[in-house]
Amino acid sequence: MSENVPLVQTQSQDPDQGHDHDHEALTSPLLPHYQRASNSTSQLAIVGVNVCPIESLDYEIAENDFYKQDWRAREKIQNFQYIFMKWLLCFLIGCTVSVVGFCNNLAVENIAGVKFVITSNMMLTGRYEMAFLVFFLSNLVLALFAAIITTFISPAAAGSGIPEVKAYLNGVDAPGIISLRTLVVKIIGSISAVSSSLLVGKAGPMMHIGACIASLLGQGGSRRYGLTWKWIRFFKNDRDRRDLVTCGSAAGIAAAFRAPVGGVLFSLEEMASWLKGKMWTSGLLWRAFFTTAVVAIILRALIDVCLSGKCGLFGKGGLIMFDVYSANISYHMADVPPILLLGVVGGILGSLYNFLLDKVLRVYAIINKKSVTYKIFIACTISIFTSCLLFGLPWLASCQPCPLDSTEDCPTIGRSGNYKKFQCPPGHYNDLASLIFNTNDDAIRNLFSKNTDAEFQHSTMLIFFVTCFILSIISYGVVAPAGLFVPVIVTGASYGRFVGMLFSSHTNLNHGLFAVLGAASFLGGSMRMTVSLCVIILELTNNLLLLPMIMIVLLVSKTVADAFNGNIYDLIMKAKGFPYLEAHVEPYMRQLTVADVVTGPLQVCHGNEKVGNIVHILKTTNHQGFPVIDEPPHSESPVLYGLILRAHLITLLKKRVFLRTPVRIGADAFRHFSADEFAKKGLGNVDKIEDIKLTEEEMEMFLDLHPFTNASPYTVVETMSLAKASTLFREVGLRHLLVIPKRTTGSPVVGILTRHDFMPEHVLGLHPLLVNSKWKPLRIALPRFLKIF
Repeated sequence: MSENVPLVQTQSQDPDQGHDHDHEALTSPLLPHYQRASNSTSQLAIVGVNVCPIESLDYEIAENDFYKQDWRAREKIQNFQYIFMKWLLCFLIGCTVSVVGFCNNLAVENIAGVKFVITSNMMLTGRYEMAFLVFFLSNLVLALFAAIITTFISPAAAGSGIPEVKAYLNGVDAPGIISLRTLVVKIIGSISAVSSSLLVGKAGPMMHIGACIASLLGQGGSRRYGLTWKWIRFFKNDRDRRDLVTCGSAAGIAAAFRAPVGGVLFSLEEMASWLKGKMWTSGLLWRAFFTTAVVAIILRALIDVCLSGKCGLFGKGGLIMFDVYSANISYHMADVPPILLLGVVGGILGSLYNFLLDKVLRVYAIINKKSVTYKIFIACTISIFTSCLLFGLPWLASCQPCPLDSTEDCPTIGRSGNYKKFQCPPGHYNDLASLIFNTNDDAIRNLFSKNTDAEFQHSTMLIFFVTCFILSIISYGVVAPAGLFVPVIVTGASYGRFVGMLFSSHTNLNHGLFAVLGAASFLGGSMRMTVSLCVIILELTNNLLLLPMIMIVLLVSKTVADAFNGNIYDLIMKAKGFPYLEAHVEPYMRQLTVADVVTGPLQVCHGNEKVGNIVHILKTTNHQGFPVIDEPPHSESPVLYGLILRAHLITLLKKRVFLRTPVRIGADAFRHFSADEFAKKGLGNVDKIEDIKLTEEEMEMFLDLHPFTNASPYTVVETMSLAKASTLFREVGLRHLLVIPKRTTGSPVVGILTRHDFMPEHVLGLHPLLVNSKWKPLRIALPRFLKIF
């Protein structure tokens, strides 16, 4: 499959706009198995591991008469309650995410601890075959359990969740992304997957968990499962819930790494693309910082409890394992060339890593669509392969004598420690087993540790790097919650330490520091973030003296990698088919107007519309918004009155406040309806037109749509450049953008733009000559150049 061909392409109709498309859609899968009728389908994307219909979120407030009346009727105490609830929910999000993150780490530490202790005890008595059998079966059972609950309960919980939440904050709504079911599976599945010795991390799942918790609290719980709280059901629109999800994602990263500032910056730099404009307000920044501060305080208190030995066998909460490097650092100009080399190598390896992972995920997607059996089979196969490597490779390493000046026990018998005994005789240790036959957290601690320059051999570091590089790529695609942060850190730290060993005679920097810089370079080369990664690594290592060197390797690695491909999360979103709006626009969009991409026919409603016509439109289309126009005799000439949402039309039909003649309902509308009825519904509570049964008499009656129509929608003239319209659409967070004619003759509205119309695949499908035009080199090179700066 070609690198530039996504797994999902455009469908012939966008459900968010009121007109049909005759071209092939951007988000229907290439696989014919998923093709559906064009008049009733939404766009499609791969959510987790399943293909699901997706729509857009309403970040724009529908300012109809009911919304205005609701705000006019509010008293000061209600406004204070609204603001107070924002802060209270941020506090609750911080408390909940920190407790979940701590329990997650605690469970992994204890489950993995029991597994390694039993295996090590068997090896001490020479029962190597039985030790391998226990290790192999325990890993297989844990991986199988994670795959089964993910496949059958919540496929949306597969993967890290960062691409899905990033798409959500960009305005993409997909079923199950932040549901209660996804939250439960994400927590349990992440514990099982990480404990099974698969080379996956828990940082991405923790970020997804934080987003789910924030969303559920913001909508007052889950009505589907009978878990609702009316006293916190204040946020009845996507804009407020978006802010909470932003805080939740920041709290998730803070809980994963105990990095509160890094969590806030990660949400700003990577997750909340809509914030990169003018909408990143000081209020939201302050609430996000407050949320992560709550996480940090509670984690510190819980970790102190564990340090007193009250958390099980090895309950130290794995997130403190990175706090290992605190030596004073002195570096000189002679140390700069190796650091620059690390940055260049990290950029090249990071781009290669992204390329290979993208290809592997495409292969997994083709296999996963066949049946559930294939999904489970892949997970079991990867688990078996991983267990064989982790148990078998240390036998290739030679035993090393224990150092006389070691500050800890050597050899280490049990789960953790720098000097694993494995199969070695007394007084000796297996350096490869200290890294590979261990948890990811302990491997990072051993790599980052200071005063251990003589602990590892060159061959050990090379074998460990190649193993981590391969396993992290093939493990991410399994049907289970799996993060990329920790595997990338382990892989980068291994080659960083290897480079430090090669330059040991030319630099005063110790190998542990090179491991930290290697992890930073590989993170920069793969994820393409700078500020947030720099702060996260500083908070992980607890050493501000590393700042200049980390800044250098991140800048160099990102610059080098951007010359080859995009960051890993953007590649995954593209492969999954999410219609993500980039911060930059394609150069050829400046040569097109919005009229060049608007297609018809357009479905419209009149201000006083017959009930039968509304029912017909709703049943024959899947559009989510419809222009409302007034025509004579209700106006002197055809005029655009506003935009009404599909959900609001269904609410009007359910209430059955019909009129026998097409007249204005006036103030009577406020007696029959309340603002709450037009508020955003929670997850799984979407009303359907098929559920409404009307009589023939009712079908001949009329509805006055004026009080329920957003009379101030965003509009652009048909001659506006597509690039300018795209910037407006993304920065304001729109779902619909009305296109009006330059001249007032004829119809008052030309069409509706949605995010589908700004997708490069859609634009190039309408104007294929642009593909091979003189803009092609610029179209490829300019976005990568802009990302560097």
